[in-house]
Amino acid sequence: MFAKKVTESKKWLENKLKNSSDVKNDSISTTNFKVSVMYISSICKSDTIYQYIINPAFKTDTLSDYETYLRSFPGCTEPKDNQEALDKMLTGSVVIFLKSKLFVFEAKNVQSGYVSDANVEISILGPQDALVEKLSTNINLIRHRYHSERLSIENKIIGKLSQTNVAIAYDQSIADDSVITDVKKKLSEIDVDILQSAGQLHQLLTNKKWSLFPTLLITERPDRIVKNISEGKVVIIFETSPFALIIPSVFFDFFSSMDDIYQLPGVGRFLSFLRYMGVFIATLLPGFYVAVASYNPEIFRVQLALSIAGSRATVPYPSYLEILFMLFMMEFLIEASIRLPKTVGSAATTVGGLILGQAATEAGLVSNIMIIIVAAVAIANFVIPINAMGFAIRVVKYPILLISTLFGLTGLAISFIGLVLYLANQRSFGTSYFRFFEIDKPPNKKNKESTTS
Repeated sequence: MFAKKVTESKKWLENKLKNSSDVKNDSISTTNFKVSVMYISSICKSDTIYQYIINPAFKTDTLSDYETYLRSFPGCTEPKDNQEALDKMLTGSVVIFLKSKLFVFEAKNVQSGYVSDANVEISILGPQDALVEKLSTNINLIRHRYHSERLSIENKIIGKLSQTNVAIAYDQSIADDSVITDVKKKLSEIDVDILQSAGQLHQLLTNKKWSLFPTLLITERPDRIVKNISEGKVVIIFETSPFALIIPSVFFDFFSSMDDIYQLPGVGRFLSFLRYMGVFIATLLPGFYVAVASYNPEIFRVQLALSIAGSRATVPYPSYLEILFMLFMMEFLIEASIRLPKTVGSAATTVGGLILGQAATEAGLVSNIMIIIVAAVAIANFVIPINAMGFAIRVVKYPILLISTLFGLTGLAISFIGLVLYLANQRSFGTSYFRFFEIDKPPNKKNKESTTS
């Protein structure tokens, strides 16, 4: 009777965790008895399992003595039901199946000492840890935040030479089946020699060579990954990369910071509004200035128009060349700050920017108003929390500037409408891309099925 109950409990646990590749189910056969253990390898210490569970089994004469040994550990308990055993497994315990009983033995593996701080997506109030280049550690960080048997983790190998281990993580109760199928299909179709970065995988999955805007979110933050999994999205993490891909992603995702959640709701909405305002300034301000200064100066108030004209009196070339010169200088400074060593990068670019701006105005090459405009564009671009979108905005402002130079305010309006139509036509794995708000959390599949029936 007891043996049958233990067998049923084992089958129940196996069924609950059947879609997770990091669930291990091992058997220990000694001379006198057999023991089975089940655990999640990504959140359990393998040396603890061997030292305190497997090795003592071979040193114990009878099953009764081994059971007595297990009871002597404070961290080893007998669960009252299958659900308690499952909950313990999801937090880093090993389930030990004896002939007539089962125990849970705590072997939690917390990787906090092996991870680094987030360097790309900085958070003031949120967790400070980030993904690393080891897949098992990254899965550990996710598992410790998402204690659910519905979390499915499936592994694939990509790269004929690199043989990169790739993991697909999602909540099987709320993730869209069509998205999961599409992701698996596209991953299986990838034919490359070496896979090393999330950016490379982004290009392989989207297959859009001339697309300026990212349609998949790349993140280094475990808390952002867990949040998106809880919203029904699919996450791809893999060996050798400290970044993960979130599928699908919408326009809003690239302007949201995890601090928006950790702040008060009103503060979070205000910060989101500032970022959207920053996008408008970064993309439209250069084109607007050139269009008005060249074609419609009467739009400005008289005092402002005279001030702009006075500051440009010594500038020997038209406004569009002036702003192009300063924008390119700013691009050079930004690239220099990225490529230079951290110890000298910020100081060199700050000093370089100050010297360049002052020297250019004193030499009469650019006007004072142009320094203000370029600085406003640069600062507005820096408020975008996701670098991939920041790079896209840096590029997009140049076509808008060109069209505004040729056709004035009409060209500015046409280019803006064209940009909106382009974004509205984009899709991310079947999801409409151009959304200013978060995707609604999908209903639980079981609840949905019961409602329809």
